[in-house]
Amino acid sequence: MIFHPLPIEGAFRIDLDLREDARGFFARLYCEQEFAAQGINLRWVQCNTSFTKNAGSLRGLHFQRSPMAETKLIRCLQGGVFDVVVDLRPQSPTFGRWHSVELTAENRTMMLIPQGCAHGFQTLGADTELLYFHSEFYSPQHEGGVRFDDPQLNITWPRAVADVSARDAALPLLSELEIL
Repeated sequence: MIFHPLPIEGAFRIDLDLREDARGFFARLYCEQEFAAQGINLRWVQCNTSFTKNAGSLRGLHFQRSPMAETKLIRCLQGGVFDVVVDLRPQSPTFGRWHSVELTAENRTMMLIPQGCAHGFQTLGADTELLYFHSEFYSPQHEGGVRFDDPQLNITWPRAVADVSARDAALPLLSELEIL
């Protein structure tokens, strides 16, 4: 794996280090030693997938509060997404800032979202499937979110938003958010 630190502390774009031959390739999605060499010490306790039918659909921006705060590792298996991390850590020098990475089935890139950050994405095409690794179990009483169209965040989504859930559309603005 090839780790590229992002402008949000603790967030990484991770490219696969492909071992190729005439048959195809082999690559690691996770190696405890390689993550630890980057200062990332965690364990994965849950693995999920999401499938989104329509291009332009938006999911997020989601996070879990302490003590169930989680780190996420995301990879696109089919289609493509504009994947976003938002720093919600008040003590962070990048609090309130966001960064995006395009994850596609073709580029096989992954994004690591650290604890204290929100995650969301917009699909770039139809029939998009993501794979998520989580460092903490899902806990409904600790879940939270920030509105995707918060003017303070000013995220530049690449497409007009074609579909967003009522729940995500009703999330609070950053200025209304309870401190993590």
